[in-house]
Amino acid sequence: MITIEQIKKLRRATSLSISECKKALEEAKGDIVMAKEVLRKSGKDFAKKKRERELRAGIIESYIHPGKRIGAMIELHCESDFVAQSEDFQKLAHELCLQIAAINPKETPLLNQPWIRDETKTVKDLIDEHIAKLGENIILKRFIRYEL
Repeated sequence: MITIEQIKKLRRATSLSISECKKALEEAKGDIVMAKEVLRKSGKDFAKKKRERELRAGIIESYIHPGKRIGAMIELHCESDFVAQSEDFQKLAHELCLQIAAINPKETPLLNQPWIRDETKTVKDLIDEHIAKLGENIILKRFIRYEL
C-alpha cells in the first residue's frame, strides 16, 4: 500500500503532480528510487511526443562567474510566453548557463554531458524532465561561453 508520506517525498524530489507520483509508486511497488526511474522514463516518452510542436516563445539567460573571467549566454525556446516567464523555465535556463560555464561544451556535445548537479542525469534528461513538468516542448537553440 502506498502511503501519503511516500507520495509527498517523491513529489518533493520531482515536483511532479500527486497523481503522477502515486502512479509511479504503484508501478514501482513503493520503491522511491524505482519510482523516480519510472517517472524519468515516462518524462522521456512525454518529451518525444512534444518535440514536433512549434516554439514561439523563450528567453535569453546569462551567467557571469564570480571573478568575471567566465561567462555563458543561452537562447532557450518554449511554446508559450506563459511558460517562458515561469520560475521553473527560468531556473532551467540558469542551470544550463551554469553547466556551460562549468564545463566547456566543446569537449563533448552539451546535451550528452552529465549534469553538474546530478551526474546520473544528462543535460538532455534535465531538459526532458522540464518538458514533462511544464507540458511544452523546450529547445536550447544556441549558446556561447566566454573565458579570459
